Amino acid sequence: MIKPDAFKNGHSGAILDRILQEGYNIKALKMTKLTPEKAAEFYAIHKERSFFKELVDFMCEGPIITAILEKDNAVDDFRKLIGATDPAKADEGTIRKLYAASVGENAIHGSDSDDNAKIEGDFMFSMLEQF
Repeated sequence: MIKPDAFKNGHSGAILDRILQEGYNIKALKMTKLTPEKAAEFYAIHKERSFFKELVDFMCEGPIITAILEKDNAVDDFRKLIGATDPAKADEGTIRKLYAASVGENAIHGSDSDDNAKIEGDFMFSMLEQF
């Protein structure tokens, strides 16, 4: 998922191009805007954390681009490609090092397991709200 900050800053095309350059096939792609309810549902795992409201508000600030990607070892390779959550700690050349401004505005989300990729993909591509 390309987050609202990267979309607002005009980095969506460069990020998608980088994903393609890394050998991923885009199986599904959609631009949408999360409602507060959908953002809260997507990030429910963080509900008890102090940053939850801020995260939900941020994710509703503007459009996002969601994608289902395919490649051998997709999840592990994608986690390396996007880099650490904190862009200051991300490896050179990673998406977050290049395009993220902070831990909170970190440009992109990637699933952390094959199981979560399926759950998150189903969630994002079942939403009826379109931007």
